[in-house]
Amino acid sequence: MKIAAIDIGSNAARMQISKVLENDGKISFKKVEYVRFALRLGHDVFNDGEISPESEVRIFKLLNAYKLLMDLHEVKDYLICATSAMREASNAEAVITRIHKILDMKIHIIEGTKEAELINDVVVQALDDANYLHIDVGGGSTELNIYFQRKKIASRSFKIGSVRTLENKEKEGDWEKMKRWVESNIDVKKANITAVGTGGNINKLFNISPNHEGETSMTYEELMRLKEYVGSFTLEERINRLRLNADRADVILPAAQIYLSAMKWSGAKSIIVPDLGLKDGIIKMVYEKIQNRKKI
Repeated sequence: MKIAAIDIGSNAARMQISKVLENDGKISFKKVEYVRFALRLGHDVFNDGEISPESEVRIFKLLNAYKLLMDLHEVKDYLICATSAMREASNAEAVITRIHKILDMKIHIIEGTKEAELINDVVVQALDDANYLHIDVGGGSTELNIYFQRKKIASRSFKIGSVRTLENKEKEGDWEKMKRWVESNIDVKKANITAVGTGGNINKLFNISPNHEGETSMTYEELMRLKEYVGSFTLEERINRLRLNADRADVILPAAQIYLSAMKWSGAKSIIVPDLGLKDGIIKMVYEKIQNRKKI
């Protein structure tokens, strides 16, 4: 059985198709297809407050392509979730209604708390009983979650993201609010926090470094050096020499600064990069939806 997840973010829209595997009663998901396309909805929404007609056409074309690909894979069920940019677009409901009417594909706008919950459902499986600050940086928002001995004790979504920062569209005081929240929930002297980073930019930064073969983490200092290294190239050089996609090359530095800031405020000396994200949480939710349907 194959199932799919579509994540429409502020920078890009991703589709993952996974095969459900069962071994000795344990369920796992094997990725069989992954497609990412830069819609850049955040550019529209954070500047103009709405999705442009041109972007709506691109969403329609992309979802139609995803639908055809899911048909070829004979996907049993799927779910489309949209995050920060769609949440804030004044015309989001109208766009969703038109797309649903033509394609029969329903886009679900999820709040920051639900977004964090879906990501946490898969990230928590990679944690042990130590203390963690989970940092998920998207194009329009950052979700922070604090875990003590595998129990989430605090969670909050902030309107600070890679695209929003690039466009200089954060509100005054947003960074200070995030700093105060971290410092009020983590005792730097006692907590001994390790960061966990999710999101496309931290994965790309991790992969750029040549020093992590067989490793799943890097230190604060390593991440800082990586940011400075990438920042030493022009935008064109990042695309041609570092081989970054154009929509990654411009947001990777703002994203790196968000991870570094949260780590600094929490006292985290290292960050784990488990290569998990919202799409993985959606896959899990789709499977659970199918199972619950069967039980009924």
